[in-house]
Amino acid sequence: MTNDQYHNLIPGFHSVWEALIQGEDRIQEIWIVTGKKPGRTREIMQIAKERHIPVSFKNASDLSRLLPDVAHQGIVAVADEFAYSDLNQIIETPLQNGEPALLVVADHITDEGNLGALIRTAAFFRAHGLIIPRDRSARVSATVLKRSSGACAHIPVATVVNIGRTLDLLEKKGFWIIGTSGRATTSIYSFDWNRDLALVLGNEKTGLSRPALKRCHEVVSIPSRGPVESLNVSVSGGIILSEIFRQRGLRKKVETS
Repeated sequence: MTNDQYHNLIPGFHSVWEALIQGEDRIQEIWIVTGKKPGRTREIMQIAKERHIPVSFKNASDLSRLLPDVAHQGIVAVADEFAYSDLNQIIETPLQNGEPALLVVADHITDEGNLGALIRTAAFFRAHGLIIPRDRSARVSATVLKRSSGACAHIPVATVVNIGRTLDLLEKKGFWIIGTSGRATTSIYSFDWNRDLALVLGNEKTGLSRPALKRCHEVVSIPSRGPVESLNVSVSGGIILSEIFRQRGLRKKVETS
């Protein structure tokens, strides 16, 4: 039994549960470790039964060989290949809804754990989509699915060939391209986030790529008072998205009062 035999493996209780409750047809089978206590798996087994999805019991060692270095929690869904979303649809959908659009661009983030955490953070703050490059970047893998704890079911993810051209397209559509850097002088708390925007988060080590930086209308930073110079990219993204959420919430209150 090798990983190549299967299109995609979704590990972990929350990831499997989210995939099931979203009613995704791509789930082919559920694997549960033999001897695992019913507990939370009982609900998953019930949903699988209602949707006629077969459930099989596997040895823990078999799952660990298929998913090395992934905390699968004794439960895995076998699914079709992850379905990336269409870029144009990600762009157009929020623009047609009449509210400020918010897209997150992961500029060559290579760590799967960071990408998974960022997807979960973006979904938590209701970003309309996440964009990643096809090359020199983490992709949606078993590790990303596990780290996102099912959030991939709640936010569309698109892959693009060229980040620079994608940002050019977003600008033509009226998006502000906002980059992030610890060296920027504009604080995230003084910037006005009430506009259609693409938030660009750079690589863990090198930051924003030159093509992305060149296209930014503004580059912002998170003010720091402590001795630590930088934050994990998913943590930084969470802080910035929280401020965007806060400002937009305040504006709604003003408009409806």
